[in-house]
Amino acid sequence: MEIDGTQQQSAAPLLVEEATQEFVAMCAESEPYDDEQPSYVPAELVKPWCSNDASALYHCYLIQMKPNFCYDIPVNDIVLGMRSELDCDIANMTFDLEVGRGTITVNFKKAAEIHLSSEQVLQCRRFQITIFRILLDHELPNLGKVLERLCLGQNLGIESIDYLLLPAARMHQRPSIIDWECVTSVSFRCEENSEYHVDCSPPKNCSGVLHTKNGMVCTCRIQNSLVYTPHTGLLYCITGLLHDLNGNSLLRPRGRRARSYKTHYEEKHGIKLRFDQQLWLKGKHIFKVQNYLKSCRLHAERDSCHTSVELPPELCSIVMSPLSVSNLYSFSFVPSIMHRLESLLLAVNLKRMVLDRCTENVTIPTIKVLEAITTKHCKENLHLESLEALGDSFLKYAASQQLFKTYQNDDEGDLTVKREKIISNDALCKFGCDRKLPGFIRNECFDPKSWIIPGDYSGGSFLNEELLFNKRNIYIRGRRKVKSKRVADVVEALIGAFLSTGGEIAAIYFMNWVGIKVDLVHIPYERHFQVQPEKLIDVRHLESLLNNYSFRHPHLLLEALTHRSYMLPQIPGCYERLEFLGDAVLDYVITVYLYNKYPGMSPGVLTDMRSASVNNNCYALSAVKHRLHEHILAPDNVHSNIANTVNNFERLSMESTFGWESETSFSEILLSL
Repeated sequence: MEIDGTQQQSAAPLLVEEATQEFVAMCAESEPYDDEQPSYVPAELVKPWCSNDASALYHCYLIQMKPNFCYDIPVNDIVLGMRSELDCDIANMTFDLEVGRGTITVNFKKAAEIHLSSEQVLQCRRFQITIFRILLDHELPNLGKVLERLCLGQNLGIESIDYLLLPAARMHQRPSIIDWECVTSVSFRCEENSEYHVDCSPPKNCSGVLHTKNGMVCTCRIQNSLVYTPHTGLLYCITGLLHDLNGNSLLRPRGRRARSYKTHYEEKHGIKLRFDQQLWLKGKHIFKVQNYLKSCRLHAERDSCHTSVELPPELCSIVMSPLSVSNLYSFSFVPSIMHRLESLLLAVNLKRMVLDRCTENVTIPTIKVLEAITTKHCKENLHLESLEALGDSFLKYAASQQLFKTYQNDDEGDLTVKREKIISNDALCKFGCDRKLPGFIRNECFDPKSWIIPGDYSGGSFLNEELLFNKRNIYIRGRRKVKSKRVADVVEALIGAFLSTGGEIAAIYFMNWVGIKVDLVHIPYERHFQVQPEKLIDVRHLESLLNNYSFRHPHLLLEALTHRSYMLPQIPGCYERLEFLGDAVLDYVITVYLYNKYPGMSPGVLTDMRSASVNNNCYALSAVKHRLHEHILAPDNVHSNIANTVNNFERLSMESTFGWESETSFSEILLSL
């Protein structure tokens, strides 16, 4: 804000003052805050679907995963089927999952638009519910009841999470992008897979079919399957046959006598193996689904899935076939991927809500909005603290200049009180709640167990629709506790997001949208001095000290150098009003500089550097270094205090302390220059 310029003011000061008075009064109103706030689900993930529909259009995207580490199990692509198209900002998004072995880079690629019949959609939902229930629960008994609820939910047309997550077809299976053979693996029937297939190549010592709990099954069907062993209650992924192992092979436990596997099962489990000549199966434990968005997960993990187990086929009940171990491994990452996608869609909805009526050319990346609504409690590699520091400094500056130009006769104390009413956490929380921001806040670490499997109605995960300000709909999953301070932090972080990517105009637009009525319109600062500044201070010399800056309104320089105890009739004010504004300007300028200069800096370090730089002692040292103290208009006792400070100045090393750990106490007037 130019306070010594001569440009035309755009609004009458009286009207501006009246509007600002109403705004400040509104900020002072306090209402009880209810920390039970909604948790939003983006409408893009919610569609009521009725089985009476002949077909449905799905926009399909490939979820491509690239491991940045070596592992013996490859990662396959996943097909995401959405009832609505993804925002281009999201469709091109790339992010990393933090796995114990390293990172996996994830990106989305638009693949195709396909029509699926009601029967195909039902097959897809059965597949994804089965595979995710198995991955999340590691058990089978309740799966039947879950699938029964699927049909019930479809017939009722219940609004719930609705999208498809399916295995992608390999190149030789194209043109379809979906691996339909794997999708139909849930409908495995023994009688359809018991015959020897012409294209099978069983081992020399294998008959081509094996006896299982389901009956006779071809070896090609069981080698890539998911099986359940009732005697242990465990699920395994079968990766192949053990060519040299059957029921008569010897088991040699350490420190105990050798015995056959057949004898071991009879003694330990009370089970008599009937088909002791057939080859055994090589299996792996089911993968554990974790929060792979969590930062700093790079450490050695105990990998039980990497350990193979030997299983007699006749004790195995086939649950899904064909299903490769790589597909199962790939699907274990999907809950984390979809949680990030859901968060991005929330950010898109918030961005649209804010910008729907924006006439300015404001472009805000979705990832910045997501950063602004993500708290540190999520424990992810992005959170709001840096943007909060940036937004806090601009909020303080914008509010200060608004009050400074509006209340030109108020002293520093009155201005500070008014500013506090605008920028206090209580006021910011009220602004955020009035705009329904709490529902967008991401305030909890992702728990895969709480992830809603699309199409799964068994958990009673029904949603309630709510209309936002732009008449767009969004859904409420439930309620959770959000502290008022957290809402205030998000408001500041969103100011920072708009400022960092769209500049001051974008930040001002957001602040007005949320209810903080400020502008950067110039109103001349009128002060009536009855004396020429040149008679009391050396204006030209001071301009030379300031790199030859030319004051168009030298009376401001006189006011800035006048101590409050030196008030003369000809000088209507002292430095305190300008100190009020200058403090906010310095805070803002230094924060912006640090934010842009060190983009990779952690929020904690940014806050520390900001505290070190926005520091009264630093300001005083700088004033003494440039000898500005020699021009202060103050009584003798104040100058005596300044002289003592200057005498101690030689003992200080500005390069090493920058105002930290300083043993010298500076005169108050020096801190205000």
